Amino acid sequence: MTRQTATPELRQWIIEQARAGHGPEAVLASMREAGWQEDVAIAALEETLSTYLAEQGREAELPAGSAVPEPSLEGAPASLEVLGHRVAVLTQMHLPRVVVFGGFLSDEECDALVALADPRLARSETVDNDTGGSEVNEARTSEGMFFGRGESELISRIEARIGALLNWPVENGEGVQVLHYRPGAEYKPHYDYFDPAQPGTPTILKRGGQRVGTLVMYLNTPLRGGSTTFPDVGLEVAPVKGNAVFFSYDRAHPVTRTLHGGAPVLEGEKWVATKWLRQGRFD
Repeated sequence: MTRQTATPELRQWIIEQARAGHGPEAVLASMREAGWQEDVAIAALEETLSTYLAEQGREAELPAGSAVPEPSLEGAPASLEVLGHRVAVLTQMHLPRVVVFGGFLSDEECDALVALADPRLARSETVDNDTGGSEVNEARTSEGMFFGRGESELISRIEARIGALLNWPVENGEGVQVLHYRPGAEYKPHYDYFDPAQPGTPTILKRGGQRVGTLVMYLNTPLRGGSTTFPDVGLEVAPVKGNAVFFSYDRAHPVTRTLHGGAPVLEGEKWVATKWLRQGRFD
């Protein structure tokens, strides 16, 4: 088969679709239907949208973009071998950058994390944007705790797997946080990056810079509810034991479309482990 080449007309068409409000997945589907080879279509879509967003950012005086974690998904593989562990690639979006992985953790690893975290749980807190510290917030009604980075063999193994999968230094990650949601508990939609306009942000950024990526790992499967939601794009990711959802954000601005939340648990309970990734070394 002759390899196709993205044309200026195609790139202009992609920009027009973005301006019209069509999401990347819909645009990619239209390109496939028009006969474009998938790898060519994905490359043209990513390059064109990245350039378009950068130009829009300059026009709107948005914060500068930065490098972000990114799994190696060239050719749309169905699975990846990561340090001897097979991880399925279930779905991915490009704007926002969201990837759902299957079997990222084994059942045994999930159960071990829950057992280790359970005795150390306390009411979850959020970052206090005024001081750079933390506070209890009614938007987050879970219990949680943090493991120190490299605290145990289990934590080190999981952190190494995250680093290898997302091509990001282990030392740039915050400690793994485990959260427990009882029936009715939720985390209302929010952004994971630190708002540059808030007075406490300079203090927060001294420890590794901005957050640029998030990995949420599901440690059990609730009976009902508890999805991870992305309201800006109408996406819901069901919490399935061992699976994980990754998303990245190259600038601290809603243009990344990474508004997300944890929907209320309707029946049963939900356990998740979260890993936040920073621009630089987190100490």
